[in-house]
Amino acid sequence: MKTAVDTIIYNAKIYTVNQTFEMAESFAIQDGKFIAVGSNEFIRTKYSSSENIDLDGKPVFPGFIDAHCHFYGLGMTMQQVNLVGVKSEDEMLERIQVFQNERQTDFITGRGWDQTIWESKNFPTKDKLDKLFPETPVAVTRIDGHAMIANSTALNLAGIHHNTIIDGGEIELKEGKLTGILLDNAMNLVYDAMPKPNTALLKKGLIAAQEKCFSYGLTSVHDADLKQNVVELMQEMQATNDLKMRIYAMVFATDSSLDYYLTKGKIKTDKLTVGAFKIYMDGALGSMGALMKTPYENKDKKGVLVTAVETLQKFGKRIAASEFQLNVHAIGDQANHLVLKTFVADLKITKDRRWRIEHAQIVDEPDFEYYKTVLPSVQPTHATSDMYWAEKILGKERMKGAYAYKRLLELHGKLPLGTDFPIEQVNPFLTFLAAVARKDTKGFPEKGFQMQDALTREETLKGMTIWGAYAAFEENEKGSIEQGKYADFVVLDQDIMEVEMDKIPKTNVLRTYSGGELVYGE
Repeated sequence: MKTAVDTIIYNAKIYTVNQTFEMAESFAIQDGKFIAVGSNEFIRTKYSSSENIDLDGKPVFPGFIDAHCHFYGLGMTMQQVNLVGVKSEDEMLERIQVFQNERQTDFITGRGWDQTIWESKNFPTKDKLDKLFPETPVAVTRIDGHAMIANSTALNLAGIHHNTIIDGGEIELKEGKLTGILLDNAMNLVYDAMPKPNTALLKKGLIAAQEKCFSYGLTSVHDADLKQNVVELMQEMQATNDLKMRIYAMVFATDSSLDYYLTKGKIKTDKLTVGAFKIYMDGALGSMGALMKTPYENKDKKGVLVTAVETLQKFGKRIAASEFQLNVHAIGDQANHLVLKTFVADLKITKDRRWRIEHAQIVDEPDFEYYKTVLPSVQPTHATSDMYWAEKILGKERMKGAYAYKRLLELHGKLPLGTDFPIEQVNPFLTFLAAVARKDTKGFPEKGFQMQDALTREETLKGMTIWGAYAAFEENEKGSIEQGKYADFVVLDQDIMEVEMDKIPKTNVLRTYSGGELVYGE
């Protein structure tokens, strides 16, 4: 007698991503989980269902996991002026004007400008913003979220003047006058002066982020910087089933957040895990805030130390005594060195704690060995976004340890992959292209960027699925299509494991399922 189940998927080309990377044709789903995986004959002989879905040979993959992103940040960015892709300061200003004409907001915010793609390569200044918006505060951040241009009204509201001093940040001056450019912690002064978004706007943002992520086959995200109020809202929306995305929350580390969560303990539901704290050690490379051991090429600056080593050690000791994970943003070689040494030499963190360095972007040769113990969490599209200009500010020698994904994988054995959206695009197929071909969508460079550190397709798929689950201690519940795991899977219109690499960005998601429920597609 056959066992009745909720759903049977058959005639599919299923990449299970199990330990032996087996292929399958069919699986059965019951109560939101895979209960059996195998051939068409095996599943159809043993199980019956009123919902039998014939996929006609289409490729099926585990639901994709973005191991480092800003899910909440994406949602809020979608409520602001979008400056991604602007080719000049004037185009940026034009977009801000169009946005304000439509929205008439009391405080204009936005994100996405990137001076490295402008002809001038220069940071914008507040001069034109002041003329266009003499009374309305404007503060829009660079694409990496580590630099901001603010007009005089916003600066005044924030109490910023030419004598203001801030630890872990920079207030740019030229000839003793404010330019409007703020780096890292200096931006917090403006954020604190902004009106706080109401609950309705927060919910709207989270739903918008979810819809976009599901459309790209993402079923789980690691949100790399959350505050308690947002975590609690996520939990509330998941309880009402309005928010179906599975979220691994990294709480922004402060004395108060540690006091609260270390007392409360890890939060674990089927859709939300609060199991990590996040610290920023330095800034970003594009704004030259990433902390280097020696100055940037032709510059007299080494970047920004956002968090003091003493604070890292203090927080690290408290977290080490708990069951929580600590994940630290480190991009520059000095930032990597400081965090790696603190984790391994000072705090004696072991590999099974899975403490992570987020980005691991530029690593000095002697420091690579630390990654045998510390888990690197990287974003392949950073390499293909930065490759046009990285060597100009880093120099040839430092490039040897930059974007070294293959080497990091070989050292640690696992390499969770993410996008860092909305800094990069949500699209996981761009991650796949950047990791394997090390090219942009136009096929540049012809032979790939630093191909010694390219990943194989199998390694990349693991990085987007099972290794992402591992990075959150969730490899026994998601990340592969196996009996007992959540029925999170995605159906694609082409097989990314076989098609030519130049076709990868054209991949479309036909259906996304979370817990056996169709959440995107028809």
